[in-house]
Amino acid sequence: MNLPHSVTIVEVGPRDGLQNEAHFVPTEHKIELIHRLSETGLKRIEITSFVHPRAIPQLQDSEEIVKRIERKAGIIYSTLVPNEKGLERALAARVEEIALFVSASETHNQRNVRMSISDSLRGFRNVTEKALTHGIRMRGYVVTAFGCPYEGRINPEKVESIVDEYKSLGVHEIALGDTTGMANPVQVSRMVSRIRRRLEKTGLALHFHDTRGVALANILAALQEGVTVFDGSIGGLGGCPYAPGASGNVATEDLVNMLEEMGIGTGIDLKRLISCAKYARTIIQKDLPSHLLSGGTICWEGEGNLMEKRERRFVKDRRSGGDRRKFDDPHYDS
Repeated sequence: MNLPHSVTIVEVGPRDGLQNEAHFVPTEHKIELIHRLSETGLKRIEITSFVHPRAIPQLQDSEEIVKRIERKAGIIYSTLVPNEKGLERALAARVEEIALFVSASETHNQRNVRMSISDSLRGFRNVTEKALTHGIRMRGYVVTAFGCPYEGRINPEKVESIVDEYKSLGVHEIALGDTTGMANPVQVSRMVSRIRRRLEKTGLALHFHDTRGVALANILAALQEGVTVFDGSIGGLGGCPYAPGASGNVATEDLVNMLEEMGIGTGIDLKRLISCAKYARTIIQKDLPSHLLSGGTICWEGEGNLMEKRERRFVKDRRSGGDRRKFDDPHYDS
């Protein structure tokens, strides 16, 4: 199997993960989540979006978040920017990287931003020129790249034309999004093969939602095609308010677990990541679809050996007045 030695994970939970939550998450909690994620080894975190508050009320505190977070050296903190006004807000907040977005589906683009695809791309020209002048790194999302809840199958030529336009605008990386989890591994392999031939020096990332439980299989297909940048959302948070059926993104901890078990390096501390997922679950006050949150990490020692080890640790701890509650997790210290 042809696989890379390492990959880069882009954490999108604070932005794409939270944007669809009905109840407003307090700004302090969002900032704390970003700070905790910053301690896991992640090198790229998408933290918010400079869209109009009426469009995404959950992200109405974007300026405050960008200004108040403690930026850790070596981590790129990016924001979504819909238009030139959004860019002005991002520049004022000293953002290092922006992400643009356009749909490969005319219907979804109209529902999402009330513009045609061509008008969206035309509107990016001033944005990208100004961003490049200020030395801002740019990512370009192609959402509903594999399928659309309104139009069904997406012609790959539509995706190719958007990719070509993004390249001409000078974006540094293009991210293909499976917005409602409609892709399958064969489709992903074919699409990636077509797109990579056109990219030259432009980077490629993939963004999968796990609506039908196929996200990790799709990532494996992309890995075999040479892709080394993938988005994940802590706990499996996510969803698009303008795409019916869009459930959460692939959980970052599930993705990291799979990659590391396959011998593919991520540079991420899985235990700290799971701790972040637990915190995300707490602040939104509901269960999350993460498999590791429910099933725990793999115990290669065997459950029996681990139980004996835990019991020995409990006996030792009890003699010194310890609390047994921390031993209730069967995967504690695994």
